[in-house]
Amino acid sequence: MTFRYRRHYQGGIQAVLLDWAGTTMDFGCMAPAVVFVEVFKRRGVPITMEEARVPMGAHKRVHIRKITELDTVRRRWTEKHGRAPNDADVEAMFEEFVPLQVKCLSEYSKLIPGTLATIRTLRKRGYKIGSTTGYTTEMMKVNLADGAKQGYQPDSTVCASDVPAGRPYPYMCLQNVINLGVSPVEACVKIDDTRPGIEEGLNAGMWTIGLAISGNEIGMPLKDWKKVPAAEQARLRDAAYTRMYQSGAHYVVDSIADIMPCIDDIEARLARGERP
Repeated sequence: MTFRYRRHYQGGIQAVLLDWAGTTMDFGCMAPAVVFVEVFKRRGVPITMEEARVPMGAHKRVHIRKITELDTVRRRWTEKHGRAPNDADVEAMFEEFVPLQVKCLSEYSKLIPGTLATIRTLRKRGYKIGSTTGYTTEMMKVNLADGAKQGYQPDSTVCASDVPAGRPYPYMCLQNVINLGVSPVEACVKIDDTRPGIEEGLNAGMWTIGLAISGNEIGMPLKDWKKVPAAEQARLRDAAYTRMYQSGAHYVVDSIADIMPCIDDIEARLARGERP
């Protein structure tokens, strides 16, 4: 008789990894979106906020390239410049994007309601706090400083520019695992407001929680979201939840303020020997 040996981790959560814009600060994930719009506008090729948000979560250079690959944008670019956008255009726009993004980040760096209370609860349980971001190291210096002023300081922050490739590749999550000294990966929870961010966590073998309202899926500042009629809020919420679940998220909630029931359920599933 032949047997196959399978291990089942039955310990608890060791680390929670969070995105930044749209997850812990910048309700609506506005800072990157407005700059993408501005960079293309300067090239005489206007794009919509919806087009600017399609690749959200990726390294910002990759994000710009993916915008140029959208059929609608590619057509407008060709009409304006007589040719399709190329790698040189992407690089030039990225170089222009960086200082514009750095300059405006602090305008959008207010912590999302519930962030500090949730982080305190996670830390009381002994969890380490890591973070990943599509921002570069230069950009994150601003967010890290602004977060610290408001009382938020993760134990580890890994940028897309710190690893061979950003989302949806798992490298930022895995570098956090190394930095935090935790193991195994199923003892980690990845929380993100973008679909590439959910894929990042899944590809790293982690539990994932999608945030449907506070970030890129809805793409509204909190003051604007509060003005939306209840019936329209419900429609937008349902659509955002569906997109997050279709991307493979284990759980989906409105914002970071709502994650603790999910954390409790993950703890129970781990105790039963379940894996992501």
